[in-house]
Amino acid sequence: MGLFKRLIVNIAYFINTSEAYQRKKHFFYNLLENSNYKYKKYFDIFMMTLILLSVVILIREVKYPVSDYLLFFSAYIISIIFFIEYILRFWISSSISKVIIEQSEHDIILGHKFKLFKALKKIASDKLAYVFSIKAIIDLLAILPFFHELRLLRIFILFRVFKLFRYAKSIQTFTSIITAKKFEFITLFIFTSIIVSVSSVLIYVMEANNPDSHINTLFEAVYWSVVTISTVGFGDITPITEAGRIVAMVVIIAGIGVFSFTTSLIVTSFTEKLDEIKDVKSIDDIAKLKEFYLICGYGIVAREVAKELKKNNNVIIIDENSQKVESAKKDGFTSLNYDPGSIESYKKLRIDMETQIKAILCLSHSDVHNVYTALTVRSFNKDVFILSTLINKTNRNKLNFAGVNEIFYEKELVGIIAKEFVGQSVAFEAIHALRENYNGIAVEEILITQRVLKNYVTVEDLQNKKYRIILLGVYKNGKKRFFFNPINSTILELGDYILLIGNTIFIKEFALSLNKKDQNV
Repeated sequence: MGLFKRLIVNIAYFINTSEAYQRKKHFFYNLLENSNYKYKKYFDIFMMTLILLSVVILIREVKYPVSDYLLFFSAYIISIIFFIEYILRFWISSSISKVIIEQSEHDIILGHKFKLFKALKKIASDKLAYVFSIKAIIDLLAILPFFHELRLLRIFILFRVFKLFRYAKSIQTFTSIITAKKFEFITLFIFTSIIVSVSSVLIYVMEANNPDSHINTLFEAVYWSVVTISTVGFGDITPITEAGRIVAMVVIIAGIGVFSFTTSLIVTSFTEKLDEIKDVKSIDDIAKLKEFYLICGYGIVAREVAKELKKNNNVIIIDENSQKVESAKKDGFTSLNYDPGSIESYKKLRIDMETQIKAILCLSHSDVHNVYTALTVRSFNKDVFILSTLINKTNRNKLNFAGVNEIFYEKELVGIIAKEFVGQSVAFEAIHALRENYNGIAVEEILITQRVLKNYVTVEDLQNKKYRIILLGVYKNGKKRFFFNPINSTILELGDYILLIGNTIFIKEFALSLNKKDQNV
């Protein structure tokens, strides 16, 4: 017996470490269960098409002759496909080898002999939990039309329609919304059942002995109660006695209450889940993006950076402050209310750091938050480029130790999104290269005074390219707004600031030239 148990454990280890086996199982798991897998939607469409075809054939068969080929296709081919799917789902529902290994290692640690029966019991429990789940039962019933000689079983073709719940995401969303109000719906169902039961008995007692009444059986009484309380009122069965009509009025009033309560429950459920549904949709859209910048933290600097980056790139913003997230959404950005310092946030995003993210920008107005964000990202990815603002000089080393690749003071951060350098496009990597190669590179702001305005009226008049410096933008003091890459005809006004990047010496020369009298004379 000991040899047999050892053999079982060895086989479990072999299966668990077999790359070919795990690769196949992983493939089928993605195909059947992973909604983010690129081929799953095609599989779902294929299965939904088979379901609809089988139902169409069933409906057609009621009054019209159907080709034997179509009957064979519906009864055998589709059923076999569903059976294969059922077996695959049964296979991936749990790992037999993993259970055996875990039990074996647990027994070794405790110094016990391997308890094979306990492992088999756990395996059986896991598999039976799947077999008796609602979805698995529906899958099994959908296979029964295979035995089409038993004509009664052909009606189970209709159960294939319920398989749509597995493949249609919108139906799954609706189901989850209704499930969230399970207690309320159960209460409503119990109340409705009591009303139907009591009214059925009452109407039967009042009407059954009247020879002119249409209600002669208890089933007809129940049918009348259900139709009446649902406010449908077909009119095929109506009470004729005064007592019966009083019962009818009570049931109608109760039906209006039930209908109103049901409607309010559904509307409330959707309202409560609306933000969650939007987030799920946003996450699905993000997963489809090839590349994007991820901005952690939203504020004034982050907004301006995001606006500039969005011109040529996809930008995603996450922030733990819901008000800032709403502000980002109003500004037209895809934003999520997630904590940048939590690993769970990145798991929910379901993104590939290696291929999708061009850079992570930590732009929170707190060095502590930026440090935590960088540490979190570095805990599961060592290579992604991280840029962070620095609010307090004393925290520079902390950001460096956290794994930040590039650190900027807030006044320097706008250099990332500089787009014009002597008429040529420059990415933030190029600005970074300039700063690496020349310690004299700086970002400076110059106030537009009355003295400057005597000689310079527009941005074009400044001739900054002559001094080999970049004009990042103009802050219009009157409008309280910063303009990146202003057009040449932008008029300079008293109190404006121009923001420049370049060699310190060149910036000083440029500043001196602005303040020279009669420059153009």
